[in-house]
Amino acid sequence: MGLSVGIVGLPNVGKSSLFNALTRTAQAQSANYPFCTIDPNKAIVDVPDARLKELAKIVKPQKIQHSSVEFVDIAGLIKGASAGEGLGNQFLGHIKECAVILHVVRCFEDDDITHVSGEVNPLSDIETIEIELILADIQTLQKRIEKLNKLAKSNKEAQAHLNLAQNLLEHLNALHPVSSFKDKNNPYFEELEKELRFLSAKKVIYVANVGEEDASSLNTHACRVRDLAQQRGACFVGLSAKLEEELGSMETTEAQEFLESLGVKQSGLEQVISLSFQELGLMSYFTAGIKEVRAWTITRGSSAPVAAGVIHKDFEKGFIRAETISYNDFIAYGGEAGARAKGALRVEGKDYIVQDGDVMHFRFNV
Repeated sequence: MGLSVGIVGLPNVGKSSLFNALTRTAQAQSANYPFCTIDPNKAIVDVPDARLKELAKIVKPQKIQHSSVEFVDIAGLIKGASAGEGLGNQFLGHIKECAVILHVVRCFEDDDITHVSGEVNPLSDIETIEIELILADIQTLQKRIEKLNKLAKSNKEAQAHLNLAQNLLEHLNALHPVSSFKDKNNPYFEELEKELRFLSAKKVIYVANVGEEDASSLNTHACRVRDLAQQRGACFVGLSAKLEEELGSMETTEAQEFLESLGVKQSGLEQVISLSFQELGLMSYFTAGIKEVRAWTITRGSSAPVAAGVIHKDFEKGFIRAETISYNDFIAYGGEAGARAKGALRVEGKDYIVQDGDVMHFRFNV
């Protein structure tokens, strides 16, 4: 499973418009009818990070390179998707390949845009999608249980796996997602989840798509989605996908001025990208030189050798040490020379766990 974010929702909720805004292109076909998007569109999107500009002010590099996130625009799901309705099985398979779900929910009124249920009801829409994910997980788990039943007759460990799987099935049959299963720390569950990649176990970011008139404040529909996200401890973003798509066609300065005129400090799009990066369990460390100031993407908790290997595998194999300056010290002391003079440059070994924003230089044997 790749570290990508799947954009999910009912048909005509604004997923493809959001995808177009994310990529700053019109790659995703957008039309007022279900299943306009069948094959998933994919795009690599830069992660906004103001720290890169601050580093560049000091180093004055030839170019700046951001960390990135992959987004996948998955066709609209409908009730019955888990049973194959609307090519549902195919679309659910695309979600399985993603690590995080970006659940776009329609929170705007527009008589010209069809709603598959005939009315705008965001909580009902969310429930429809989530039940389909649970039903798909039930099917997947039942097939696994059939195999475990056969193995358990002569294998005690298989019996333990079976007991866990049956408890999980009971949980799912009550229409509770895998994410709320109480026995997730069980090592057998970890094996099962790794093998089956349950859809309802994935982290979710809820996106309330409002009309342009509500871009600077949440309407009643969006507030209901926000409250649900808070109850579940999930991330939430309110935005107007249509407005974000329009902003994508503007120059950076013009877009910023337009946002400020609406009283918006950060675009919903930037929030979506940053939260997606965070929910994927990723972070950035930096290298800063005359040729390039660059953010390198690593998983949180990565050691210095692993971080070095992101640049080149030879760096990891021949790792000797990492000369490291925290981002705050690099800025405060005006760069590497100043940080070194103040004793803020540290020499870290193989056991060092890289921190978000570390500015690093690796020493290694060829």
